[in-house]
Amino acid sequence: METTAAILLRKTKFSETSLIVTWFTEAHGKIKTVAKGARQPKSKFAGGLDLFFDCEIQFARSRKSELHILREVALREPHAGMRLDYGRVALGAYFVELIELVTELEHPAPELYDLLQRALGFLHAQPAALRALLHFESELVRLLGIQGQANVTPAVAIGRAYQRLPRARPGLLRALKGPG
Repeated sequence: METTAAILLRKTKFSETSLIVTWFTEAHGKIKTVAKGARQPKSKFAGGLDLFFDCEIQFARSRKSELHILREVALREPHAGMRLDYGRVALGAYFVELIELVTELEHPAPELYDLLQRALGFLHAQPAALRALLHFESELVRLLGIQGQANVTPAVAIGRAYQRLPRARPGLLRALKGPG
C-alpha cells in the first residue's frame, strides 16, 4: 500500500460502478487508479473525487498493469473558489491538460506537481487572468528545460516539443483578453 499527496486530473467511467481516476502525485508523478464502486450512491469515495481536488490517496500498486487500485482518499483542499466562475474552471482545466501533455505515467516530477498546486491555489483565491496563463506556460517550459530561442514564446516551445497545445488555448486567450 502506498500513500501520497495527489491532485485529481481526470475521471473516466470504467464500469457501471467504477471509475478510472488519473492523479498527479507528488511522489509518483501521473498515475491511474481504479476507484471500485465509486459510482454507487453509498460509495466510500462519495464527495471525494472531483476535478482539481488536492487529496492524500492510498493505493495498491498493480503488478500486471499501469492501473492501480484506489483504496482511500482524504480531501486536503477542494479548491472551492475555483468553482465560482467558468473562467477559473476553464483555466484550471487548461493547466491540467498541459500537465497531462508533458508528463508520462509514473515518472515523478515534484517541481511540476508544485507548479500545478500553486496554480490551482491561485485560481482558488483569484479570478482567471491572462497573466496567470502566461506565467504557468513560462514556468512550465523553464522547468522542462525547453525554453528555445529568445524570440520563441513558451506556447510555441511547448507546441514544438510535444507537437501540439491544448485545443482550448485560443478560446481561453480570447476570453482572458476580454472585449476589445
